[in-house]
Amino acid sequence: METVHKNDTEQKVNLDPPVKDKALALPFSSVSPKPEQTVGFGDFIEIEFTGIANGEIFDTTSKEEAKKIGLEADVKPMIISVGNQMLLQGLDENLDGKEMNKKYSVHLTPDKAFGKRNPDMIKIIPLRVFKEKDMNPYPGMTVQLDNYIAKILSVSGGRVSVDFNNPLAGKEIDYNFSIKRKITDTKEKINALLDFFLRMRFDFDIDETNKKVIFQKSEIKPFIEMFKDKFKTITGYDFEVNERKEEYKK
Repeated sequence: METVHKNDTEQKVNLDPPVKDKALALPFSSVSPKPEQTVGFGDFIEIEFTGIANGEIFDTTSKEEAKKIGLEADVKPMIISVGNQMLLQGLDENLDGKEMNKKYSVHLTPDKAFGKRNPDMIKIIPLRVFKEKDMNPYPGMTVQLDNYIAKILSVSGGRVSVDFNNPLAGKEIDYNFSIKRKITDTKEKINALLDFFLRMRFDFDIDETNKKVIFQKSEIKPFIEMFKDKFKTITGYDFEVNERKEEYKK
């Protein structure tokens, strides 16, 4: 805005560029991140995170944090597809719109983490069941029963009270995380799905023309039948097993 004088009358001349909506007038330095720099639903990303409950680390994909708790396993960032239930709900939902290589934190309530404690998950099991397995249960002991991890609450007479709730059920937790990169290579995306859902890898070919992922080993067929719909939703590719090629080899 500049003031000029004409015929002893003061007039104000607006030299600023017109703005249709003052709410849209942002400082020149305010630049939105480019789409490739932010995360959206369905993106495959490499993420490094550390989960904390009761002030202690219970999960991490950070080598630095793993060293702090004496974890010597092969720890590395994880590749996931955003919004496809490959992380806890609260963490997964918080990824949308985040930028690459920035540090973030999120606090999760039980309903967005490991759920609330369920009294129905506490069972009374006869002591003889443990004796038959050469186990001597005691309060605080962690056991595996029917492929579930459980905690012994009490032993009284011939009965054992066992808690099948997740140890972190009912707890509020915190995650510190950083998104390292977006994954654009189709093969790397497929291998990430195999790692997460099957915990093993199989050789495959990618037919980009027909949008197909074709496996050569028949032993993967039951897994493909189980997950093919979910995999197609995530990747846009059909997953199938080329059994005819195997028969030809025989």
